[in-house]
Amino acid sequence: MTTTREGTVVGRNYFNGQIWKPALRKAGVPVTRKNGTHALRHFYASALLDGGESIRAVSEYLGHADPGFTLRVYTHLMPSSAERTRKAIDALFTPPSEPSGDATSMQQDGL
Repeated sequence: MTTTREGTVVGRNYFNGQIWKPALRKAGVPVTRKNGTHALRHFYASALLDGGESIRAVSEYLGHADPGFTLRVYTHLMPSSAERTRKAIDALFTPPSEPSGDATSMQQDGL
């Protein structure tokens, strides 16, 4: 975590104006709302949700007082329930994979 000389957390306004925007300029990336720090929050939230993190945890990490607010804002980023359900049932009925060729040949050799 980036901190100040005093060891406190860097404020968002300082980070945005003194660190993020200059870094964008140096990299040749236009400084727009699309590339702003708010976009980083959306990226962070979407990565967590795509990775299966709960909406309650994401809400806490983003500093939202109400997980319902987080759900309303980020629900479009959550993986499809139908797709998760299909994968769960498919995994349940998919037979275990065959042992590798090395294990089979070792069994045939009596090892």
